[in-house]
Amino acid sequence: MKRIVFFALASVLLLSAAAASAQNKDRRKSFSSWENYEITTEKVGVDGTKFVKVWGFGKNADAAVMAAKKNAVHACIFRGIPGNATAMATPPICSNPDALSANEDYFTNFFAAGGPYLSYITMTTDGIPSGTDKRKVKGGYKVGIYVQVMYDNLKRKLEADGIVRKLSSGF
Repeated sequence: MKRIVFFALASVLLLSAAAASAQNKDRRKSFSSWENYEITTEKVGVDGTKFVKVWGFGKNADAAVMAAKKNAVHACIFRGIPGNATAMATPPICSNPDALSANEDYFTNFFAAGGPYLSYITMTTDGIPSGTDKRKVKGGYKVGIYVQVMYDNLKRKLEADGIVRKLSSGF
């Protein structure tokens, strides 16, 4: 009888540990997901651009800066950019919620390390941020940078590549 109780308790503890491990993996996955970043409009940029502050996560500060750059372009394409007192909200270039999965190969190449997305941003923060824009978090760093996104050029590129429809193509 003691053995049965012992094995039952051991099984419960083992299953609890497995469930906790699975939750940690889910948390890590969301740590690097496209939905897990912050972006704000800072001010009106030069015509055809958006000037934003965006946050990224990474194992080190350099990786977090690269993630923030990707997040800025990703927000312009898929999420849109929120407005503020000095600038109106900007809708996403691609309004189709399935576009990322439907064009997975295209966007995997586009957002690859050193990929084409880099040609649509102008970094306005030099070097690694400091102070409140660089935070040590569990698993790495959270970094906030200021970026100017070449919004109109990015939109023209996605239209030319057939990812989004041109406004002149009709409904």
